[in-house]
Amino acid sequence: MSKNRLLIVEDDKNLGQILREYLEIKGFETGLARDGEEGLTEFNAGNYDLCILDIMMPRKDGFTLAREIRLLNKQIPIIFLSAKSMKEDTIEGLRIGADDYVTKPFSMEELLLRIEAVLRRSKGIPELKSIYELGKFTFDYDQQLLQFADEQQKLTSKESELLRLLCQNMNQTLDRSAALKFIWKDDSYFNARSMDVYIAKLRKHLKKDESVKILTIHGEGFKLVSLT
Repeated sequence: MSKNRLLIVEDDKNLGQILREYLEIKGFETGLARDGEEGLTEFNAGNYDLCILDIMMPRKDGFTLAREIRLLNKQIPIIFLSAKSMKEDTIEGLRIGADDYVTKPFSMEELLLRIEAVLRRSKGIPELKSIYELGKFTFDYDQQLLQFADEQQKLTSKESELLRLLCQNMNQTLDRSAALKFIWKDDSYFNARSMDVYIAKLRKHLKKDESVKILTIHGEGFKLVSLT
């Protein structure tokens, strides 16, 4: 199976290199450019599946580069990286046809989640799974149902999104900030408290099977484990 190829255009040399190394460790092939002009040249030379573009760059900014890329390929997904958080910039990025918009600073885990989600949508690939087996539970994401024996628990949208993210990272630590930004779109204090409430609700739903637990990994996030 061929690897997805990502084009990173980022003028911060350290960040660009860190992004490249991290994404290659995660199984992607990457190209790296330092400004908009170099980015367009690299795009023309490579066969990329997704572009990750910084906005504030010398020689040519990310918005201009995105418009030029769109003239060459109307379908390729684009994710903007920006230190800006102004509503007008977000709107401009989406108007150009960006598939997502990530504001600096961000966690690598958050960016990875967004890349994977955009690639699935762009390639018409369904979510990895919609039904998960958790000990004696069956979780149906599409129906937002958690079933235990003959009992069914209807979940809210946020409960379903959070439980699916935990399921996709089964037995691995789900980064707290990444989950907040992926589901709530930012990791503010109030959203963090909201997520804690939903974690508590999920724990209550899952307590019927003592082999299934959501652990708190202090300073990092949460881990869904099944001991069966």
